[in-house]
Amino acid sequence: MTDDARNVLECRGVVRRFREGESVLEVLSGVDLQVAPAERVAIIGASGSGKTTLLQIMGGLDDPDEGVVLVDGVAMHGGDEKAKGDLRNRYIGFVYQFHHLLPEFTAEENVAMPLLIRRKPRPDALAEARDLLGRVGLGERLTHKPGELSGGERQRAAVARALITRPQLVLADEPTGNLDAGNGEHVLNLMLELNREMRTSLVIVTHDHSIANRMDRVLVLEDGRLVDRD
Repeated sequence: MTDDARNVLECRGVVRRFREGESVLEVLSGVDLQVAPAERVAIIGASGSGKTTLLQIMGGLDDPDEGVVLVDGVAMHGGDEKAKGDLRNRYIGFVYQFHHLLPEFTAEENVAMPLLIRRKPRPDALAEARDLLGRVGLGERLTHKPGELSGGERQRAAVARALITRPQLVLADEPTGNLDAGNGEHVLNLMLELNREMRTSLVIVTHDHSIANRMDRVLVLEDGRLVDRD
């Protein structure tokens, strides 16, 4: 369990460069960030500023060229892929603009998947998935596959999947960007409710200032660095 004195997430001097032909584009130029337990942080910025790249590095889905990312005080990068995967599965949940549910599995199987990866017994994992799906309003849709769910239902299932392990940190990339206003509001309210209840830290990348304004802190990614919004 994370000590309240310890940040759930820290980025120290994170740099990421991409080669484009003969030139090198530095998207992140020394990003520093600290996220406290249960804190809600929004990251905004122009299209192409590197927001998604930063989120992927935080979650261990991409590697920085320089710098360190610590999750619960443990370095995310620099070890082997298994260690990185174990750290990610133990501490982090992901919510994307597109749900990324597996089409061949039911809603309850999709939500249970992170627990099954942890080798939790299947009956126990499915029972926990059913409970959480009930809490997000999908108790009647347990055996439906993603193709049989509406867009809002799929995204609610994706939120449940992100939270099934009770992670210390949820990273969300435009989580309502593919939804209409009503469904988007429902999904955001759900994420904030579960954030309060589970004390899960939340980092949301968004272009929507109305979402950003509901977070504890709003940071702008510009010129490769994070700065407080004025």
